[in-house]
Amino acid sequence: MSKTILVTGAGGQLGQCLKQCAPDWPQFNFIFTDRGQLDIADKAMTEAWFNKFAPVDYCLNCAAYTAVDKAESEPKRAFAINRDGVAYLAEACRKRGVTLIHFSTDYVYGGHSNRPLTEDDPVQPAGVYAQSKLEGERRALQINPLTTVIRTSWVYSEFGHNFLKTMLRLGRERNELKVVFDQVGTPTYAGDLALAVLTMIEAVESGKTSRDLLSGVYHYSNEGVASWYDFAEAIFELAGLAVKVHPIETKDFPTPAARPAFSVLNKAKIKAAFGLEIAHWRVALERQQTYKVSKTL
Repeated sequence: MSKTILVTGAGGQLGQCLKQCAPDWPQFNFIFTDRGQLDIADKAMTEAWFNKFAPVDYCLNCAAYTAVDKAESEPKRAFAINRDGVAYLAEACRKRGVTLIHFSTDYVYGGHSNRPLTEDDPVQPAGVYAQSKLEGERRALQINPLTTVIRTSWVYSEFGHNFLKTMLRLGRERNELKVVFDQVGTPTYAGDLALAVLTMIEAVESGKTSRDLLSGVYHYSNEGVASWYDFAEAIFELAGLAVKVHPIETKDFPTPAARPAFSVLNKAKIKAAFGLEIAHWRVALERQQTYKVSKTL
């Protein structure tokens, strides 16, 4: 029997990548919703949607408040979506036995480590965005036992607003740019994350992986390590743009919200549980330019 997957926040980067690759997964019936159809921050609307359109087997929550700096001046809005909205969604899923897969961020750790972070490392969110995302994780896990949280980092794609598209735009406008080099993490292509999540669900549905493993907290990003400076250099090189990139320190580029200094994620847990093969960030970036999302990770 075909399983139904609800995708909230389908207009965002991850949601659009899931929509792009959906035709390659005919065993699943996808329902894509945006804020106008399902605003998770509206409890009554969320309940009404599930009452009208259930049954659903999986809910991939791609809806989020992601304006990191703006969150500092809009804490109420950030928490309404990232904490309260996630709680409403988790409750609606719990009532109906729906598995919730919720996406979170490396920002919850605070960036004070000097080694790849594991899921068991202590959290230390700095700023409204990070705090609201961590609270959303906690609410989801507390409310619905059938919840998986996937923490990811530095997400980019051909959709929406992201570092890749900003660099490409600026690279066509300027000959020189300053980019921070002392924030280290790993870029994540949203198309690879979309494929990983669907692979996880397929592994459970086919019996390759125990359903019990589809719960708790996991990490997913592309492999490797980079600074934003390294990422920018690679983008310009692959795009054939002759831009001089000057490395600067975080203190020379102040922002309303603090960024993690180090947020490389250890993916051993998710790879072992679901047999995932994860591409290096540079390989993923090269593919992204002309890459049509397919079923091959």
